[in-house]
Amino acid sequence: MKQWAETRAVHAAITALVAAGGRGALATVISVRGSAYRHEGAKLLVRDDGSTVGNVSGGCLERDVIEVARRVMASQQVARRTWCGGPDEIAAWDLGVGCEGAVELLIEPIHGDRAAEYRVLEEEIACCVVTCVDPYATARLVLRADALDGSTGDAARDARLAAVAREALGRGGGALVREDGRLYFVESLVPPPRLLLLSAADDGREVARLAATVGFRVVVVDKRPGLLRPERFPSGVRLVEARAEALAPLAADLGADDMAVVMSHDFADDAAAVAALLPSGVSYIGVLGPRARTERLLGAIDAVAHRDDPRLHAPVGLDIGTDGAEQVALAIVAELLAVRSGRAPRSLRERATPIHRDADPVLR
Repeated sequence: MKQWAETRAVHAAITALVAAGGRGALATVISVRGSAYRHEGAKLLVRDDGSTVGNVSGGCLERDVIEVARRVMASQQVARRTWCGGPDEIAAWDLGVGCEGAVELLIEPIHGDRAAEYRVLEEEIACCVVTCVDPYATARLVLRADALDGSTGDAARDARLAAVAREALGRGGGALVREDGRLYFVESLVPPPRLLLLSAADDGREVARLAATVGFRVVVVDKRPGLLRPERFPSGVRLVEARAEALAPLAADLGADDMAVVMSHDFADDAAAVAALLPSGVSYIGVLGPRARTERLLGAIDAVAHRDDPRLHAPVGLDIGTDGAEQVALAIVAELLAVRSGRAPRSLRERATPIHRDADPVLR
């Protein structure tokens, strides 16, 4: 989820930089071996004034990457660099890499505003971006559904790469692919799930803030216009003034990747919201408040049979012990992430298998 939001922010910054006549370099993680803080596709834009957007590690690699980016800007020559974490995972974390192997980055000078990528990101359409890595070429392919922008200069090669990209489309993440004797980085960008949040009150605002930070496309619905002021919410959060009874069309648009949290503190509004959400395709319905209150909500809308619906999470949130809106928001968003990843919430020290995958980064 973070990759989409970060990539969108990076491309917006590239567009502004080019429009202002500035220079920059873009660093992209193209290969990871072992456990990593960031994965393939993570990006860091370095502007000519030294300012940055995005990140490619937990913070310790950025200083080195910025120095390489400065040289790339000066020479206008692409660089590929590998940072190795050392022989063991402890040493790797000490160096800031966080892996038992290597993290490879492609660092390229900015040429143009990358309008094709920026357009699909702004339109929230799944796409796949193919970049030639070895030997490096500035040409890019951007695949969205059946439309293909850009060219490598060879129509047959474009068709083969489009087929590879079409297979990757919708998966998310990135990988290196060999095609026609060349190495390409294939990055699949998928719009993150929407979070429909029924409350613009202070606790709802905290959920919206934290959910947007971790990458959800947040839609806040409330009937009180005074609470839906844009300055109360992060940029990018969609604000909808509507009564809960009018929620059905909005809920009907939700898919299996989307989630919803009901927390208006008004019994009638919460009941109407739950009634609209139960027939929808949403994968998660969180309801704030005691279990007994949710039972009454279900009874009020003749939906008691849904008390065992696996999508219904009531009371909403993880049992971490909370006090105040910020901690309640943390408990709720943590549960959203756990459900989305299909992981049972528990301490990482109880996990017997590696946290991250360790796979061959070259698909073919």
